[in-house]
Amino acid sequence: MLTTLAATPVATSGTLWNIFIFFGQAGAFVFGSGLAIVPFLYGGLVNELQWLNSQEFLDAVAVAMITPGPIVITVGFIGFLVAGLSGAVVATLATFLPCYLFTIIPAPYFKKHGKQPGVAAFVEGVTVAAIGAITGAVIVLGRRSLIDIPTIAIAIITLILLLTFKRKLPEPLIVIASAVIGLVIYPLTHSP
Repeated sequence: MLTTLAATPVATSGTLWNIFIFFGQAGAFVFGSGLAIVPFLYGGLVNELQWLNSQEFLDAVAVAMITPGPIVITVGFIGFLVAGLSGAVVATLATFLPCYLFTIIPAPYFKKHGKQPGVAAFVEGVTVAAIGAITGAVIVLGRRSLIDIPTIAIAIITLILLLTFKRKLPEPLIVIASAVIGLVIYPLTHSP
C-alpha cells in the first residue's frame, strides 16, 4: 500500500491550479446527470490536455460506475491519477463547487420565479441538452468498451433485460452479473 502511494504523481501548484480550472469548468458548464460530464472530461483529459490516454479514462469511468456516487469517484480517481491525493481533492472540490453555488444561491429566486415562461423555457432547454450530453457519454464509452463479440453481446443482453423488465431489475444486479460473466469469458477469449 505504501509503495503504491509513493508511486503516485507529485503535484505542483501549477498542476493543481490547472486541475482546479479544468474541473471547475466541468462542474460549471455541464448540466444534467453525472453522465453528462463524461464527454466533456474525455475531450479535455484525453484529447486536449493528454493527462490520460483513452484506456486510463475508460478504466477510471468503469471503476467509478460500480461504486456509489460514480461522478465523485470518477473525478477523484482522475485527479489522483494526474496529481496524487492533492489532485483528487482539488478535482473533486472544483467539480462540485459550481454545482453548490448554482444551486444554493439561486434556489430562493428559482422557487419564487420558477413558473415564469422564461425560467421554464430555460429549464426545458437544459433538460434537452442534458439528454444530448448523456447520449454523448453513451457514445464515448460505447466506442471504447464495445470492442469484441463478448462485450457487444453483454451490452445487447443488458439492454434487452433493461427494456424487458423496466425498473423491476436492479442495475447493481446487472453490473455484478456482467462482471462475473466478464471474469469467465475474458480468460477464454484472451488466452495466449
